Amino acid sequence: MNSLKEKLNSFGKKREAIFFVIDFEAKKHYISPLSRLDDDILFSLDSSKNIHKDKKVPYTYHPISFPKYSKAFNKIQEQIKKGNTYLINLTAPSKLEISYSLKEIYNYSDAKFKLYFKDKFVCFSPERFVEIKKDKIYTYPMKGTIEASVEDAKNKILNDKKERAEHVMVVDLLRNDLSQVSKKVRVEKFRYIEKIKAGERELLHVSSKIKGELGKNWQDNLGDILTKLLPAGSITGAPKKSTVKIIKEVEDYERGFFSGIFGVFDGESLDSSVMIRFVEKYDKGLIYKSGGGITIDSDVRDEYIEMCEKVYVPFF
Repeated sequence: MNSLKEKLNSFGKKREAIFFVIDFEAKKHYISPLSRLDDDILFSLDSSKNIHKDKKVPYTYHPISFPKYSKAFNKIQEQIKKGNTYLINLTAPSKLEISYSLKEIYNYSDAKFKLYFKDKFVCFSPERFVEIKKDKIYTYPMKGTIEASVEDAKNKILNDKKERAEHVMVVDLLRNDLSQVSKKVRVEKFRYIEKIKAGERELLHVSSKIKGELGKNWQDNLGDILTKLLPAGSITGAPKKSTVKIIKEVEDYERGFFSGIFGVFDGESLDSSVMIRFVEKYDKGLIYKSGGGITIDSDVRDEYIEMCEKVYVPFF
């Protein structure tokens, strides 16, 4: 963490434009000046433009079994009852079968934030991590998902008590996170709807907007700011420290770069994304990592279905 923090601070003090990728545990990272970025890295920030229209590519996936998922879910419920966590993001890998390469998946997919990294993984994330501009820091927690095709979907998701409680927990967590690095933290917009492409489907996601004030020359402390905010609250849970420990105990695989962050510091401002909607290459093919938030009111079958529904490739 120290070397990561020191590297980021060094670039920040020089106001040098960089691209960065940081894994879930902030143990592995890639940082490069934008002017010398490796050719085998492609990315797009805050965009939803794609030149490939009506691209339909068949794919299948094989999630972990329901009994295996239930075992992890039940362990989490035990931890919630003990008071060690009250919200936790449980994730799992699914084997993905698709005829396209990682680079082709990147090229043909449509998402607000996209990254192709050295033929090791690709992500097409709808979720921003933090944005810093004009000495202000913003974060946009995303919690709550429903199929757009469901009758009265918007009202159903906004009026769901369990989903509202989960979203409130994440907003409270991220308000606390921002208060560690900024002042005058407040929620500017609470629980608004965003529509996301999910392959041939459309999903509605519930987001909020939180703002803090950093002050002048925050760039000198770029590394301190980012490392204090990691890992992202929306893909861990609360309280963060004990919840991360539980995640390591119940998830029977390594998240790696999945649910980490990537972004760009241009010398004056910063934009970044949480690496969800994530496909990774391994020795036997491809795996897709996905998950969702668990609370005391969660239903194991519903959560398993949600995890599976988040396995998609957003082709046009």
